[in-house]
Amino acid sequence: MNGRELVRSIKVFGSAQGLRTVRSAWRRRRTDAWGLPPRGPERARVPGLAVGAEAAPGGGTVRFARSSLRICVSSGGTVFWGWDGAGPLPSYALAGEAPDADPRASLEPDTDGGWRIVSERVTVTVSRHGAVELRTPGGLLLRRDLPPRWWEPIADPDGGSGAAGSARWVQRSEVPADARFFGLGGRSAGPRLRDGSYRLWNTDPKGGFGPGDDPLYITMPVQFVVSDAGTHLAFHDNSWDGRVTLAEGEEGAGSGHDRPGTSEVRMTGGPLRCWVVVGTPARVLHGWAALTGAPALPPSWALGPQHARWGFGSAREVRRVVAGYRERGLPLSAVHLDIDHYDGHRVFTVDRERFPDLPGLAEELREQGVRLVSIVDPAVKAEPGDPVYDGGSAVDAFVKDARGQEVRGVVWPGECAYPDFTDPAVREWWGGLYEERLRQGFAGVWHDMNEPVSFVPFGDPTLPRSARHALEGAGGDHREAHNVYGLAMARAGYEGLRRLRPDERPFLFSRSGWAGMQRYGGTWSGDVSTGWPGLRASLSLVLGLGLCGVPYSGPDVGGFDGSPSPELFLRWYQLGAWLPLFRTHAAIDAGRREPWEFGPEVLEHARVALAERERLRPYFTTLARLARMTGAPYVRPVWWGTPEDRGLRDCEDAFLLGDALLVAPVLTRGADRRAVRLPRGRWYDTATGRAYEGPGQVLLDAPLSRVPVLARAGAVLPVRGEDEGLVLEVWAPAAGRAGGGLVVRDTGDGWEPAAIERYQSRLVDGRVVVERVTDDGVEEVGLPVRVRGL
Repeated sequence: MNGRELVRSIKVFGSAQGLRTVRSAWRRRRTDAWGLPPRGPERARVPGLAVGAEAAPGGGTVRFARSSLRICVSSGGTVFWGWDGAGPLPSYALAGEAPDADPRASLEPDTDGGWRIVSERVTVTVSRHGAVELRTPGGLLLRRDLPPRWWEPIADPDGGSGAAGSARWVQRSEVPADARFFGLGGRSAGPRLRDGSYRLWNTDPKGGFGPGDDPLYITMPVQFVVSDAGTHLAFHDNSWDGRVTLAEGEEGAGSGHDRPGTSEVRMTGGPLRCWVVVGTPARVLHGWAALTGAPALPPSWALGPQHARWGFGSAREVRRVVAGYRERGLPLSAVHLDIDHYDGHRVFTVDRERFPDLPGLAEELREQGVRLVSIVDPAVKAEPGDPVYDGGSAVDAFVKDARGQEVRGVVWPGECAYPDFTDPAVREWWGGLYEERLRQGFAGVWHDMNEPVSFVPFGDPTLPRSARHALEGAGGDHREAHNVYGLAMARAGYEGLRRLRPDERPFLFSRSGWAGMQRYGGTWSGDVSTGWPGLRASLSLVLGLGLCGVPYSGPDVGGFDGSPSPELFLRWYQLGAWLPLFRTHAAIDAGRREPWEFGPEVLEHARVALAERERLRPYFTTLARLARMTGAPYVRPVWWGTPEDRGLRDCEDAFLLGDALLVAPVLTRGADRRAVRLPRGRWYDTATGRAYEGPGQVLLDAPLSRVPVLARAGAVLPVRGEDEGLVLEVWAPAAGRAGGGLVVRDTGDGWEPAAIERYQSRLVDGRVVVERVTDDGVEEVGLPVRVRGL
């Protein structure tokens, strides 16, 4: 570290805190130097030739000269394979036991000394060298995994390993030349992942970020691949640090031959095991949710507009902001309190001077229909006498190093200890602490800084890689635990809230996480930079996370830092109004984010966006329920229903909201018109009622007052009527075509079951007929119907 870095650290964190971060960074280096020796000599290994196989239900085990491959096809068509004896469990990603094997599928000899498994939805072949191919029932190639390669530590003559950690490995794969890659968690440069290298290590980018900044807070080894042959999701179930290098293919490259797309997954340790789910996009994410768990269902109020700020500073300021919404007739569902409401930034405390009666404030706001949501950070101030620290020490809750000493880092409260959320007993202890948040009147929580973060002026801003973790009793270090730390914390909070308030659905969203995090809640963008690139990154993150099974997310509307121009704020606000988590948020030194702070014109246009969000609340409720039932995200790529449309695969600036609506946000400065690429079928401009035919591209007006939104012909969607009752909005189907939609009614914020209502629409003699479809046939709708598009 040079003098300039030291000075910068002191400027950023203050003199005392800056010096703490310097000491912490050096302490981290020393800890790893002692607890994590450098890798010694290694030997490369490949599987070698196949020497035999044993069949089992759904597949079996293929033995090679220097490895073995366990492979199984489930009843739902999901494929698992693991090398070197790796099985599907234990796994932080899976919701429970592995799916049942397909009893109709079995391992059988193939040509050229290989083996194959033929099932209803996929055919898997294993070559005699260890390559694994997946094909459609019609024989089209979806994915080919080449034989993997390992680098193993060589034992020294004295019996030591000669290196730290398990074997490194690389898995290279090929996909069709026309394929497009998506996923890998929250990536700001997307949602389509172009040629490049993407790291698998959850990281706080140390400030605002925009497109191209990588990695960010949520990384997942989850690839969502779309090609003419079909759609599949590939998940390498390994939480170690790694890197994925992607290269799109090219058709007709080199003497007329196709150059396939390629993926290279490199991991620094851990098992080599993979899950693949095949089918349509909807079927793929349904299978993914069946494997990793159904998304948590947010309470109804969490689908409304929310306001957050780091720096409210006092209960008086909170009241002032809420009154500002009320006096201007703007709806508001929740207010989020950041770390400044804590006493000295210490978790599970309250600054009694600034918030003398927090339960009273919460009750006062709830009477106005506004909930309070609390930030919760994992780091605990390491100070004897602090109740949380003393309680954690009593149950041996904190992460230790290889010598058994408590690992310390520096976060907002100063020097901190970190709970080991990979220990079930620690999760139970931590979950019980949320009782204090409920007593203060909070209705939900948002987890922050849980990558986990330790402030440093240089190096990786997290715990030492040699720090020890329980890992559900298996034991291991931070190299394996780091990426699942936020996921395990979310589990602790979610399960604690369920125990404390069993009749209410918890509301929790987390900045960091991993595959399966949707079981416990959603996420948000983190500290996205204020600017037009940050606006574009906001949409990329929501779309990419949805394809990784996390349907509830949204950005810091307006950006986290700086002061957006009125135009930028309004365009961000208009985008946010169509996303699942609709929340303004900003840093303590950033400009205001209340809509009225940007002038009367922005206020009126923001009012229109808010009114439309509230009108569509029944539709968002339906999408939330469907996400839990099917795994389908609220926000979907425009190719969702027609992945064979190559033009749509490259469309990244628009999205589908459910099946009924296509939203085309304005993402560039000064634009008052924009091109929109349409999927096949008829689409209506919801502002003008004009019909357009897809597939194709149209140019639509996008005045400052609105963004283009189109409705699918025949769509039936639930909306809120003028009397607050439920109304069916129906967009006229094209002649000779039928339409329809699903409705799931709001049953409150508890666990009451909800039924899916199915409706169909038809055009009969120029009149739109809407009927409810039941198991016994069709019947009267029983709801008010509003027809549009005629």
